[in-house]
Amino acid sequence: MKDFRLRLQDTTHAEEIDGVTAFTGEDASGSFGIRAGHARFMTLLVMGLARFRAGEESPWQYLALPGALLYFRANRLTLTCQHYLRDDDYGRISTALEQQILAEEAHLHGTRESLRRMDRELLKRLGEWGKVAHS
Repeated sequence: MKDFRLRLQDTTHAEEIDGVTAFTGEDASGSFGIRAGHARFMTLLVMGLARFRAGEESPWQYLALPGALLYFRANRLTLTCQHYLRDDDYGRISTALEQQILAEEAHLHGTRESLRRMDRELLKRLGEWGKVAHS
């Protein structure tokens, strides 16, 4: 069985896994698979779960990704992302991904609220400066 090397890297660490026989991911065009000998390929993975198998008999390993750059060349698959979670239990990784999505949504909501407050304050100050300029 032909295999390839998988390199996972995020902002804090990297790991390499030898003997990978299959990878399944999803980009904007849909789900796809990669096996050893695949043509040179680059795409952006969407937020969600990807999976890979090291050996035909081994269980699938799941990756929870907030999106990633995927690059395959010369039997080496590299995934680069901000952070990722890896687990061989689908239920556990699905729950972790759901929690990650909820946390990111809460963070985005907080950021939007902060921007709204800054906009209101800026408009208020501009209005005050306009009154002073016309006095």
